Amino acid sequence: MLCFLSVISCAPKVDNKEVINRVLTKAEKVFLKLEKNRYNVAFLIMDGTFNTELTAPYDIFQHTIFRKNIKAMNVFTVANTDNSIVTFEGIRILPDFNYLKDSLPKIDILVVPSAEHHLDSDLEDKSMIDFVKKVSKEADYVTSHCDGAFVLAKAGLLEGRVSTTFPSDIDKMRTMFPELDIRKDVLFVHDGKYITSAGGAKSFEAALYLCEFLYGKKIAESLAGGLVIEWNLEAIPHLVVK
Repeated sequence: MLCFLSVISCAPKVDNKEVINRVLTKAEKVFLKLEKNRYNVAFLIMDGTFNTELTAPYDIFQHTIFRKNIKAMNVFTVANTDNSIVTFEGIRILPDFNYLKDSLPKIDILVVPSAEHHLDSDLEDKSMIDFVKKVSKEADYVTSHCDGAFVLAKAGLLEGRVSTTFPSDIDKMRTMFPELDIRKDVLFVHDGKYITSAGGAKSFEAALYLCEFLYGKKIAESLAGGLVIEWNLEAIPHLVVK
């Protein structure tokens, strides 16, 4: 037994993520089946994505498939890799599509959750910014949560629009993009096809708002109730630009 333990202790340290990605790379990629006559909702993810800004709207939109007589949502993730990405909090996620090489379905709603480097190095990722620009041309709605608004701003999508972002980053966004109209004291802003939110747990509210906008108040209340969320749009500080 001691000899066995000695052998194990001498084994080289293994990078679990490297092993997982090596196995996945060798396997044949199986694409997510998307149901017809639904909104295709893509979540843009990358290393450092914050859990809440991803999972809050994902949960709300995914639950539309359990409601009757509405055009529900196909929800899926897109990234610039076939390998797993690691969220800021450490969850590993295997992207459904690689936007650099896969044939993508038409994206009706693009969701940009916040990520760790959305205020700096991610904004220099030309392929990612170009992807957001391209999708926004045909998408019905483009939404961001927390610092995801910086990505939309960098892509030029918020010019002439009103927007918001994570409360403590509003001044940074105003400094970086002085030409933009960025509002404080609101949890989300809806201007045209763009919905930007303060993020965090309030990402639920922005997602529920879009559902109420698309499906009506009763469906939004039902989705909120299913996740034990109190929902009353009139009580939520927000701005809809007419």
